[in-house]
Formats: sequence, structure tokens, C-alpha cells
Amino acid sequence: MTLTADLSCQRILVTGASSEGFGAHFARVLARCGAHVVVAARRLEALEALVAEITAAGGSATAVRMDVADLESVREGITAAGAITTCINNAGVAVTKRALDQTEADYDFVMDTNLKGAWNVATEAARVMRDSGGGNIINTASITGFQTAAGTGPYAMSKAGVLHMTRQLAMELARFNIRVNAIAPGYFLTDINRDQLAGDAGEPLRKRIAMRRYGELPDLDGPLLLLVSDASRFMTGSILTVDGGHLVGSL
Repeated sequence: MTLTADLSCQRILVTGASSEGFGAHFARVLARCGAHVVVAARRLEALEALVAEITAAGGSATAVRMDVADLESVREGITAAGAITTCINNAGVAVTKRALDQTEADYDFVMDTNLKGAWNVATEAARVMRDSGGGNIINTASITGFQTAAGTGPYAMSKAGVLHMTRQLAMELARFNIRVNAIAPGYFLTDINRDQLAGDAGEPLRKRIAMRRYGELPDLDGPLLLLVSDASRFMTGSILTVDGGHLVGSL
């Protein structure tokens, strides 16, 4: 089933869009619904390939280089993005190791991108939106922000921070007509993890999900379009979990 919405008056920034994961998928969905999509990441050449794909399919897109951990890069990227109405704050990384094997460099790499970077993008986008009369920020969180999972220490901590950042900014920015919400995905099959999760090694994890399957990228389309569109105009500070019931699974 293909979901759609009329986003033809929206200019939407999507960070973390250079790899075949959530960001690139979000950009395709939003462009299909008529939005002009500005995709951002450190690897401009990968973004340009995505822009070419979107425009070839009849959509509208441009690319800007942005390192979310570098505040000046974020400011330059958001200025280049133009009069954005919505920001999909999606850039993220992970280092999967047990806590005692994580190094200081591992910790800094994850936290600088996932939490500091998310803060940089959200607050700089909010400054632009405040001056233009309002806007919409959607953060990509994770169910690991709610519950522990072995080997995810800094990642889970960063996503817990994104959850609270969403609520904090929702409270402070409502006066400027800026809504701030988040999507918290569970385990999704992407090109990066498909072989690992879909194989025998992933079976114990799959069985802990109430719906007994992993998410597929189109499962995020409904929550995304809800939060991007005016259908959620009275929602701010909300966290939408999209996890097949993983968090409510029985012990």
C-alpha cells in the first residue's frame, strides 16, 4: 500500500540521507508527496545520486553538505537549504560493542553525531523557523532510548537524550509555532543489517518482537506523513514508537 499526502507547499530538510537507510527513504517518500526535499549529509556525491533519482522520478530535490557534529557546517547547510518548513533530524551512527570494550573515541563519535549533532540541527533549524513564523521538527530516536540492549551503550544513551530533547524543545518552542516530535523505530531491515537480522543469528531477536517480524522501511511512511502534515497540527512533544510491539513484548 502506498501512502500519500499533499506536501506541495513544503520545503523539507532531511539529514543523514547519504546511505540507504531511513534518511534516503524519507526523502523519496516526501518528494513523492510533492515536497521539495533538501537532503543533507557529509558525503555530497552520494546525496547527488539520490537527488538525481528523485528528480528522474518527477520529484524536486537539492543537496547540501552538512556535518551535524560541526556547528558551523550545520549553520552553512541550513542557510543553503533555504526557507525550510520541516526538518527531519535523522543523522545517526552506532558502534556496537560491550560497554567495557567501548573506547573514548567510540563514545565521542556516537554522542557527537547522535546527540550533539541532533541538538545542533534542531536548534539552528528552529532559529530559522522562529524568524519565518513557525515550522516542524521531527527527530529520529530509537526504542533503545527506552530500554537497555547489550552492546548499544553510547548509542542507547544518545537516543535517550534525543527523546528528552524532543520533549524539552517542544515545550520551549511551542510559543514560536514550532512543533517538535519524534519517531522511535525498533529493529528495521535495511541494506546494512538485512543479512545479519534475517539470518539464523537474528532469530532470537525476531522472536522477542510481539509481531514476530522486523520492520520494513514502508512501515515508517504512515508515522512520517502524520507528523509532517497538518494532520498532527495539535501534536508536539510526542514520541511515536514503530517497533512491532517490541517494547511491550512479554518477559
